[in-house]
Amino acid sequence: MKKEIRIFFTALMFLTRLPVPKFTDHSQEYLEKSARYFPLVGWIVALISGLSFLVFNKYVSEDIAILASIIAGIFTTGAFHEDGFADVCDAFGGGWTKEKILMIMKDSRLGTYGVTGLIGILAAKFLLLKELPKFTPDLTDPSLNIFLNYKNFLLVLVAAHAISRLMGVLTICFFDYVTDPDTSKSKPVTSSKPSRVTVLLAIVFALLPFVFLSWHFALAIIPVLFIAWRLALYFKKWIGGYTGDCLGAMQQVSELTFYLGVLIVWRYVI
Repeated sequence: MKKEIRIFFTALMFLTRLPVPKFTDHSQEYLEKSARYFPLVGWIVALISGLSFLVFNKYVSEDIAILASIIAGIFTTGAFHEDGFADVCDAFGGGWTKEKILMIMKDSRLGTYGVTGLIGILAAKFLLLKELPKFTPDLTDPSLNIFLNYKNFLLVLVAAHAISRLMGVLTICFFDYVTDPDTSKSKPVTSSKPSRVTVLLAIVFALLPFVFLSWHFALAIIPVLFIAWRLALYFKKWIGGYTGDCLGAMQQVSELTFYLGVLIVWRYVI
């Protein structure tokens, strides 16, 4: 149990800027196994974002609350995934060979494609999150408990962050890692394929939020799996596999795809 706790805090240290106990280090063994807790770390990021939404929505407005939740998530992770998405936009937008793409991806400077991609994905996230509370059944008969009023909204946030991080774990499992491992932010995690136990635990943590939601919401996982698979194949076609930045882009795209899938389910299925 103590070992698993250390592995969890290693995952938390790797994916976020949240403080961890002093005994947490960069042990290669724990870093390689930390992927099993990536979806669980997603829970934490989602709950921080959701709490920010509830506070600002109570005292200011829904639009500012949505913006606050996005900013809270960015500060919690240190823009870890957004940075990867921007680098992927720059690299695949400006590079036409594997060597050129990998060279651009290593460049710390942000180009036009990266800026445009960030603006686009943050705008899309804002608009999708703005729609979600409108379909929250709890608001038809609100109670004095704000957590109960937005129960489904908060659970969807948790599910989105968990499922989107699972896509990264599955990508590591089924595709090859490329680029110079000595300069990659994901080297410790991708240095070896995750074990069956790691993948199984990641799947369990990713699917657990759906136990508290209507089964219809599980339908939103289907487009996420499809888009993540196609994105991974796209990376494989151009560079032969994935990089740490590709995993960041995978998380961001998967999260948005899940929100869109949930909206469609809420509007046309439930």
